[in-house]
Amino acid sequence: MIPTLLLRKKLLHPFPISPTLKRSFHSTTTNLSLVVPSSSSSTPPPLSSNPLRSSDFHTEIAVIGAGVIGLSIARGLAVRGKEVVLIERNSHIAQETSSRNSQVIHAGIYYPKDSLKAKFCVRGKQLLYRYCQDRNISHSNCGKLIVATHPSQVQSDLCRLQQQAHSNGVTDVQLISKHDVQLLEPSIKCEGALYSPSSGIVDSHTFFLHLLGEAQDHGSMLAVNTKVVSAMYQQRERKKLWLQTQTNNHNNNNNNNDTIDSSSATSWMSCDMVVNAAGLWADQIARMIHSKQDTDSNNDNQSGAWQPPRQYFAKGTYFSLTRKRPDFRHLVYPVPEPGGLGIHASIDLAGQVKFGPDVEWIDTNIANVDDIEYTPNPDKADQFYHAIRQYWPELDDMTVLQADYVGIRPKLSHPSVTKQLGFDDFVIAGPNTHGIPGLVHLLGIESPGLTSSLAIAEHVVELLLLSDG
Repeated sequence: MIPTLLLRKKLLHPFPISPTLKRSFHSTTTNLSLVVPSSSSSTPPPLSSNPLRSSDFHTEIAVIGAGVIGLSIARGLAVRGKEVVLIERNSHIAQETSSRNSQVIHAGIYYPKDSLKAKFCVRGKQLLYRYCQDRNISHSNCGKLIVATHPSQVQSDLCRLQQQAHSNGVTDVQLISKHDVQLLEPSIKCEGALYSPSSGIVDSHTFFLHLLGEAQDHGSMLAVNTKVVSAMYQQRERKKLWLQTQTNNHNNNNNNNDTIDSSSATSWMSCDMVVNAAGLWADQIARMIHSKQDTDSNNDNQSGAWQPPRQYFAKGTYFSLTRKRPDFRHLVYPVPEPGGLGIHASIDLAGQVKFGPDVEWIDTNIANVDDIEYTPNPDKADQFYHAIRQYWPELDDMTVLQADYVGIRPKLSHPSVTKQLGFDDFVIAGPNTHGIPGLVHLLGIESPGLTSSLAIAEHVVELLLLSDG
């Protein structure tokens, strides 16, 4: 029996969205039935015995992962006229790293000059502010204070960060005195601060929905509840990338027409190009492709020559306040710590304050993200209380701290593996890196991934169009 994968070109929106915005995304609903041969085999049908026919599922480009990076890339490709299928393992878009962070627009302060993080953060910040302004997406250019809570941190940390920011082209960052900080944030106690006027916050959920809507309005399709369980590159006869997908039909008890319905099935699909933007799962997807190869014996580009770096995981917990909320007008950060930016205070567009994240390294023996506990640990309140009081001493009651949510970040190093944690850049591996045409992997995409998303998409789209000739 041949199962049918039915995609309706509208998604059940996981976040609150106004009727006006919803209508602006889609004026009509189009059903598309994609018929793919069901197969539990770990290898795709041989092309020599099974040339592509109208009943097989083939797409020009598959983007794996509908987080902010995958959404941005799918949109970028779709508006350039490419046929795109966006594959998401969860029931809604942006359910993992993309929606479990501080929603901050970073300036580009922390990262070494000429690194991808520096390049894409600075460019991405400009693109993101412009994108939000053009589409009336709620955001605020509220600015950020990086505070020194000890006198030694002014020279050892703040001056170094200012020099780093200036070398990245972020020349509006200023070193200010503790008296100037008092004028900006009267309740903050510090010895001085670095003031970043171009930092801000964004309604990331509405941003995600705009990316999805524009991708779909240009013909892209989204398959949710769909996992990539195997993948390979097959060069014989015609160079193709193959993905084996497993779809699960989750009943959301919702009868509106925005739902994507996927029959439960395991099937192979062929692709001219693949973007691996699977976030926490990206290294696993990459290993699937680079551990399997079917190439001509005379070809020097063997897919096994390059192997993807392993991703490790760091958990970050956020706390909110049940009462005694500070009237912060800026983001307030301590000096950065190994693996993260410190337990900082971030504000949302409603003026609510949350604190976090901390850095909790996940055991290296845990390779499956599904095995990580996402429930925030309330016992961390004492740790947060003492960290927050370093810069906000008015917090005098630990019981007002409430464990809120947890995010998981993909890391390319781990303290139990590397003696001294250094800087880990984004890894964007295209054909020039691994030798497979039409394939791009994105690994270690953590902060500033949200800020960098549109700039990363620009880069990946150009990589693929160049690969396409």
